[in-house]
Amino acid sequence: MTQSAPEEVSGQVFTIPNILSFLRLLLIPVFIWIALGPEDDTLAFGILALSALTDWLDGVIARRFNMVSRVGQLLDPIADRLFVASTIIVLALREIVPWWLVLVLLTRDVVMFFVQLYVHRRGIEPLPVHYVGKAATACLLYGMPTLFLTTGDGLVADISTPIAWAFVIWGTCIYWWSVVLYVEQASAVIQGRRLELSA
Repeated sequence: MTQSAPEEVSGQVFTIPNILSFLRLLLIPVFIWIALGPEDDTLAFGILALSALTDWLDGVIARRFNMVSRVGQLLDPIADRLFVASTIIVLALREIVPWWLVLVLLTRDVVMFFVQLYVHRRGIEPLPVHYVGKAATACLLYGMPTLFLTTGDGLVADISTPIAWAFVIWGTCIYWWSVVLYVEQASAVIQGRRLELSA
């Protein structure tokens, strides 16, 4: 199996993908206010759906039009993590999800932070985001917005409930599996460097 050529990474800041990531960051406080203030769950769902769309769109544009940038590589996962964290906390405050689920998801991010810190201190460049991690984030970005449609009565809530929880459960499991893969990837890079130094 041949490996694809690595993407060229530019130093540009104001690209369309980066602007979309900035937009996702700006939507976070808007979403929190809508969900906790007037508790307009339909609008909260719409904001999160828009966020998921921009998350997909910025990646497509970056790859299709060679707009992959270092800023984007840092900004995109930060926007994703903040949206996931803020959404799950809001859902728990609204008593739509249990607090243990918040703990499971946030603990994963804490573990990843320390793993990445360790890798950085070993003088290794940040490793690329694994496709499994992207799949996990996609599941959560689909599932958590749909949970806001389960708060009412009627057909929409009945249909949304199993779909939302399926995505959230899958996303949570894959989210943790991505940590295992990242640790294995980091370990391989570190061992490779040691081999180079000892050669």
